[in-house]
Amino acid sequence: MSWSMKIGSISGTAIRIHITFILFLAWIFGTSYVSGGAEAAWSGLLFMVLLFLCVLAHEFGHILTARGFGILTPDVVLLPIGGVARLERIPEEPRKEFLIAIAGPLVNVAIAFGLVLVTSATPDGGSLATVESAKVSMVDRLASVNLFLAIFNLIPAFPMDGGRILRAALSARFGFVRATEIAATVGQWVAFVLGFIGLFGSPMLVFIAIFVYLAASAEAHMVALRSLSQGVPVGAATMTQFAALTPESRIDEAIELLLRTSQSEFPIVDHVQRPVGILSRADLIRVLKESGPEAHVKQATLSPLPTCDRRCTLEDALKLLQEKGAPAVGVLDAAGRLVGLVSSETLGEMLMIAGAMPPGYRLGGGHRRAAA
Repeated sequence: MSWSMKIGSISGTAIRIHITFILFLAWIFGTSYVSGGAEAAWSGLLFMVLLFLCVLAHEFGHILTARGFGILTPDVVLLPIGGVARLERIPEEPRKEFLIAIAGPLVNVAIAFGLVLVTSATPDGGSLATVESAKVSMVDRLASVNLFLAIFNLIPAFPMDGGRILRAALSARFGFVRATEIAATVGQWVAFVLGFIGLFGSPMLVFIAIFVYLAASAEAHMVALRSLSQGVPVGAATMTQFAALTPESRIDEAIELLLRTSQSEFPIVDHVQRPVGILSRADLIRVLKESGPEAHVKQATLSPLPTCDRRCTLEDALKLLQEKGAPAVGVLDAAGRLVGLVSSETLGEMLMIAGAMPPGYRLGGGHRRAAA
């Protein structure tokens, strides 16, 4: 995720903090200092750090359960509204998705009851008033906030766990794609309700509502792409006209291509057109600032370019985009030479085109005549 920085890793999963989280901590410290002085400021900051450790534990509930099903998690990002663990793939089996989704809230419940048993904490049923009150002890607030996290995450709206639990429950009857559409629609209506409530004095709730709405829409979009791409040859959405660079190319050449073409990422190939990586616009600008226009591409930080051959399907390419978090997938010929690119933009365009096509047409398959 952009605007996030890595602070460490646990068991192969990178831990990242979004810049908005750091700004949020600064805001908590500042407002607490103004209202209650230095002691209140440090107490508020400590509580937020402990809270996000609980959020991290919640995310690792998902991560460890997913690993039990052979699904890896490259990273987890901490945001002001919680954490987001990026799974390499979302299981389509309802049972697996249910267990992965419910694991996070169960961790929060376990933390709350652990605090009750060890410290005799008295959580107030997850009440936000208890969480926000500086007069309540730290352990009582932590126990309450963990119950609140468990309850809040069970709201049936993406990207909360309740949205995935709802999809898992619906998948057995309606199938994965239709279940996602229903769960996403429910999530969008929940977002509208949260936003409406937030208009009466809770800006944070409005922010959460916007995030929930966008996440629900993105989930529906991604699943629609997966459904559309099944069995379709990769050539149906492969961009064959593209600009490539070599490690010896100069940065000013790359800048010229950036301005002259619609590409924002450039594949880097060797002397026989085999891919060695991909140069993003951000990395291009970075090396331009650091080393100047006469520097060579090999001085920039190149991201790996996942590849597949011409025989793969669009579904294979989409999985690579999701699992590797790459901006594009390279399509190779039999000799391993780069002959095309598939990006999230081209897949999005394909989805729009497919939606505008008349019934009976399928991308990559031509016109299918209805059975007599």
